[in-house]
Amino acid sequence: MSASPTSASTLRHALLANREQALTQLYHRAFPLVRRHVCRHGGSAQDAQDIFHDALVLLYEQAVGGTLVLTASASTYLVGIGRNLWHHERRRRARLPHETLPDDHLAQLASEPPALPEADVAVLDYVERLGEKCKRMLLAFYYFQQPLAQIAAAYGYGSVRSATVQKFKCLERLRQSVRAAFGVETLTH
Repeated sequence: MSASPTSASTLRHALLANREQALTQLYHRAFPLVRRHVCRHGGSAQDAQDIFHDALVLLYEQAVGGTLVLTASASTYLVGIGRNLWHHERRRRARLPHETLPDDHLAQLASEPPALPEADVAVLDYVERLGEKCKRMLLAFYYFQQPLAQIAAAYGYGSVRSATVQKFKCLERLRQSVRAAFGVETLTH
């Protein structure tokens, strides 16, 4: 991958041929710019790393899925995604109440036994158990907030309705596995 604007198909080929090398090149080009932006706008180096990784995942999913359209270089695209993600993160943080934890907070946590040891299992663990197709679909819809029309095209469904039905089936399978694990009869949305 050169420093000049790269077509989406060239990027896709590079990612499929040698993912590690392509991602490393993108990281070296774009991460310093994202880090500088995040740090200048109230974030930490760790925030910048988290934002950049999210941007890289979005770029990778779009490139490999064939939905990426580049009008500039891939690194410029990553910086733009990073800026947008950081903007959304700052707005999200502004909405959250900010409370200072007492100095003995860690001691309190250590002395309190966990209420439900099984509850420590994250929902993503259950998503992983669904299978690759369901996992990718649910993450695309709920995490990456891709429209169902885009998901239908990316995963080869004949219509948006077919993608909607499959998403519902995947979500139901996820709900059933969580219910079974926790012995819950009904879960509300």
